[in-house]
Amino acid sequence: MTPNFPPDADTPSPKAGRAATVGVPLKMMGFSGKLLLASGVTLALLFGMVFVLIVGLLLIAESDQPGLGLGLAITLTIVVNAAIFFLSPFLMDLTQRFLYGTRWVELSDIQRHSPEAAAVIQRVCRDRNLKQPRLGIIDDQNPTAFTYGSLPNSARLVVSQGLFTYLDDDEAATVYAHELGHIVNWDFALMTVANTLVQITYLIYVFSRQIGRGGGNDRGKDMAQSLAIAAYVFYVVGTYLILYLSRTREYFADRFAAETTGNPNALSRALVKIAYGIVEEGQRATEPSRLMEGTRALGIYDAKAATSTGTAYRVAASPERVGRVFLWDLFNPWGWWMELQSTHPLTGKRVRALSTYAEQLGIGAEFDMGRVVAEGRRLSKQRLYGSFVMDLVIYTAPGLGLILGWVISLFLAIPSGYLALPILGLGLGMLLKTLVSYPNFNRAPYSDVLTLMSDPYASPLRGQPVKLDGTLIGRGDAGYAFGSDLKLQDKTGMLFVRYASRFGPIGNFLFGMKQVKALVGTDGSSLGWFRRGIAPWMDLIRYTSGGKEINSYPRFWGQLSAILLIGGGILVLLLWG
Repeated sequence: MTPNFPPDADTPSPKAGRAATVGVPLKMMGFSGKLLLASGVTLALLFGMVFVLIVGLLLIAESDQPGLGLGLAITLTIVVNAAIFFLSPFLMDLTQRFLYGTRWVELSDIQRHSPEAAAVIQRVCRDRNLKQPRLGIIDDQNPTAFTYGSLPNSARLVVSQGLFTYLDDDEAATVYAHELGHIVNWDFALMTVANTLVQITYLIYVFSRQIGRGGGNDRGKDMAQSLAIAAYVFYVVGTYLILYLSRTREYFADRFAAETTGNPNALSRALVKIAYGIVEEGQRATEPSRLMEGTRALGIYDAKAATSTGTAYRVAASPERVGRVFLWDLFNPWGWWMELQSTHPLTGKRVRALSTYAEQLGIGAEFDMGRVVAEGRRLSKQRLYGSFVMDLVIYTAPGLGLILGWVISLFLAIPSGYLALPILGLGLGMLLKTLVSYPNFNRAPYSDVLTLMSDPYASPLRGQPVKLDGTLIGRGDAGYAFGSDLKLQDKTGMLFVRYASRFGPIGNFLFGMKQVKALVGTDGSSLGWFRRGIAPWMDLIRYTSGGKEINSYPRFWGQLSAILLIGGGILVLLLWG
């Protein structure tokens, strides 16, 4: 029987309705409105970066065949990517079969699980003149769905058995519609092209760096080094452009599902219940799911982000109370920063977009995002944004210190400074970040998981000292049998707990190998620093259970490394200054 709401949660409100007709065009808020434009702009920027870099190479190279090596490398990259592009469906079939035991099924099998999903597949394929995707099911109770292939008519659409366990018929249908949206919009083809262009920028970076280190006049070498820096900057920018394109295409797949089914509310519920299912299965398993980690970038939902939303639904299935966990997604500037590095939009933003589609269709929204937004506007702007820029500088201080030290060394032209100042800057940045990240914990208050996850002011930088009582229910490291991280469950939800040995990675490995198994299933009290990013977690300080105490040292190596780097930089300056 499919669970409509968690058995230990509040009785949920009645489901919001759906439109009387399907296929009504919907407008997207905050986007270009056309997927072709969003994709075209991104690809044009990537093509432009590659063109500028190649022209720059041709201008600075002095040999008779300046681009031969680069041309061969680019040609090989394109050929390899083209081969992977067309062979990927078959390679992925083998991989899926080996790793997850994917079994291929007929449409009639899908119909037995979800009649509406089967009807959606038939209708989309008929209306879009599309060959029916190859349909697969993975016998895993973690709910997920993903699509892969090269061209729309060679696509595969795979779901886990858990999708049908946790979702109702109409909700499963919207998930299938979302994945069909990826197929109709040629998402995997465009992402392959975008990735190829970014790889080419990296090849140009390597090639320019080699020219800059080779023979020739100083002016040519300087220009080559400058081009190498530009190529690396373009590579980093291109990587973020791909992530942006991936997130944008998730929004458009959501809209396709809303238009195709006339039921944006069902997809909103599906996203929340998928998160709930991931949390539930994580609580039952002592080892993390290999499926969820292996398909993280492919799936409809980023499993790392499931903890907060899934925990909220588990405790309070009413939409009004679940909506509070979306405050961080919508209003905390760290949410925007963390999302830049993610393939999926934050859940709160997706649900908000789906709620606007419900309004356009003239139906009530499943989650009253208007109320959430109103509450968000009452949050303290000073607490949210007042120190964010400074906190962002501190968060990236190690890298900024390294760069600043290198820049200063170029201006001072001190031989020892080329090594010492970057090291010194890195050490000072690490020390600053460590001091800010780990505040005093002597008066840490008791709290619970849901309260922590509902805090819209939470930060990945400034840890919040806290005590939690609960049960250690398993390891937190995906697919790692000797992982040292743990999962803590209390009466309100689950939280990942990170252990750090004083002896570094070797100590973590030994702890995971010798002690974690005995700790799983024990009840105790945990002291640590709570943080919120795409996924929330606690940096463990101390775990106490039955008179036994486990100590963790999350700030030890940061402080020690910083001191050693600072000392090393000063020593180099004194000895060779």
